Amino acid sequence: MTLFILKRLAQIIPVTLGVTLVVFLIMQMIPGDPAIILAGEGASQETVEELRENLGLNKPLAVQYTDYIKNLLQGDMGHSLKNKQPVFEEITARLPITIELAFYSILITIILGLIAGIISAIRPYSFMDAGLMIVALLGISLPSFWLGILLMYVFSVQLHWLPVAGWESAKHIILPAVTLGAGGAAIVARMTRSSMLDVVNQDYIRTAKAKGLKGYVIILKHALRNALIPVITVVGLQFGSLLGGTVLVESVFAVNGLGRMIVDAIRTRDIPVVQGGVLVASLIFVFINLFVDILYRFFNKRMDLN
Repeated sequence: MTLFILKRLAQIIPVTLGVTLVVFLIMQMIPGDPAIILAGEGASQETVEELRENLGLNKPLAVQYTDYIKNLLQGDMGHSLKNKQPVFEEITARLPITIELAFYSILITIILGLIAGIISAIRPYSFMDAGLMIVALLGISLPSFWLGILLMYVFSVQLHWLPVAGWESAKHIILPAVTLGAGGAAIVARMTRSSMLDVVNQDYIRTAKAKGLKGYVIILKHALRNALIPVITVVGLQFGSLLGGTVLVESVFAVNGLGRMIVDAIRTRDIPVVQGGVLVASLIFVFINLFVDILYRFFNKRMDLN
């Protein structure tokens, strides 16, 4: 297991280089000159050129990228082109909000998904099973930003139960977390149902029933443990998707997290902030996948780590 973890940690190096290179090239393709955007409308050509030289934007792209990697290896993620603040400080100020939002969203994904999937598997092809799977299909089909606007209109504008936007109290967390976690819960529910139906027809489950074990013991102790193996993989992938989904949800609900920071930075072509934000999100995704693989091994001792 230790060797497996070390191998996976070593993979972070090429992943990091790949992410930084792809983001850097994409940012170069976006229309607009960051020096002109920062100088403002009506700025003279001399002012724009001076700003471009001060920011190092007049250097060849290969030199700009190499300088960025060198600084990154020294722990320097650069400074924001917009407000001159260190990118690291910008990220550390926004990241806790995004992690908190993703944490509550994944809780909703796991709890609702597992409960709905288990209920459907216990009563397959029943009215309740059909109803839950229809709701799950709707959860998968609805775009998160559309669901967020719909929830905002119903619970904030019409019923006045929850705040429209912001991130100040527990009430502010509910709508963004539900919006972000609904799609994942639907996918987990369908995967749990399918996996549980495969497991409950196995011989060892029939043996457990023949021994007279109670139904909830068979489901929770024998069936669910084996059925969780593919579900864990799906949950891990969903957590990565949640980080990407925060970009839209944070913008809809005006949450000052990492996703909204990246969107604002893209608008102003603030390349160091975009690179830093995407890099941190990518590293979180890599570590989550490593954690999922370790959990996978915990539930399936026969898994080949090679």
